[in-house]
Amino acid sequence: MEPATHLGIDTSLCGAVLALAEGEATVLLSTTPAMGVDAEGLVHGGFVFGAADHAAMLAVNDPFVVLGSASTRFLAPVRVGEQVTLRAVRTEVDRRKHTVEVTGTVEDTTVFTGSFTTFVLDRHVLNGRSA
Repeated sequence: MEPATHLGIDTSLCGAVLALAEGEATVLLSTTPAMGVDAEGLVHGGFVFGAADHAAMLAVNDPFVVLGSASTRFLAPVRVGEQVTLRAVRTEVDRRKHTVEVTGTVEDTTVFTGSFTTFVLDRHVLNGRSA
């Protein structure tokens, strides 16, 4: 299966696709010094969230999918140089609304969990909106 959404995303910032199947996606975020926030090498959570969002969008895999909301928990710190694997599984579909559960791990440690509510639109979210 090939990605049908977020085709222009910068995978160095939001993770590269490792696996993609109907209703499921796995993304690998390789953290870099540019993602660090301090001398100890703590990675900013926004990068982990971005990769989780990317995985959730891929689990739906529609060109017009958008994020409506997310409920997330950061369970352990991520350090510069670590690789975060984010696995997304679509758990519910109610017409246009899709719920996707995402889990992020570094080796055997769960560092992130989240429930993402997405919506599949009829057209691109910016279509018809003036600049």
